[in-house]
Amino acid sequence: MSKVTEVVEELVTPILNENELELVDIEYVKEGKNWFLRVYIDKDNGIDIEECGIVSERLSEKLDAMDPIPHNYFLEVSSPGAERPLKKEKDYQKAIGKNVFIKTYEPIDGEKAFEGVLTDYNGETVTVDVKIKTRKKTVVIPFDKIASARLAVTFS
Repeated sequence: MSKVTEVVEELVTPILNENELELVDIEYVKEGKNWFLRVYIDKDNGIDIEECGIVSERLSEKLDAMDPIPHNYFLEVSSPGAERPLKKEKDYQKAIGKNVFIKTYEPIDGEKAFEGVLTDYNGETVTVDVKIKTRKKTVVIPFDKIASARLAVTFS
């Protein structure tokens, strides 16, 4: 986590707590010539644009007062969307029974990408039932080997 994202997390957390919202992720990235500070928020029933607007306005005021970023940037506050990333332990717990997409740092059973139903998370490993053509395969992935994970939308 960069210094900027750490500062932003400290600033946004009280705002989110007051509004019963959850922090999903913070990104501070350069795209082309521009810098973007993206704050992804959510709650159990999903969020609406007004909630994003409230958080954006209040966070912007705090950022302006503290000025932790020395150059121009765009602040974006939004929902993580249907394919939200899985970052924290509670994200994995909530995702049990749902379709996920996981990339690993190194191959497991010759593969580095897995899509299937998350069936278990125990803090050390995740278990995913992967469908390969007509058969199912259960894959146990060590948590420290996960490079990225997110919910995956499927169309029947």
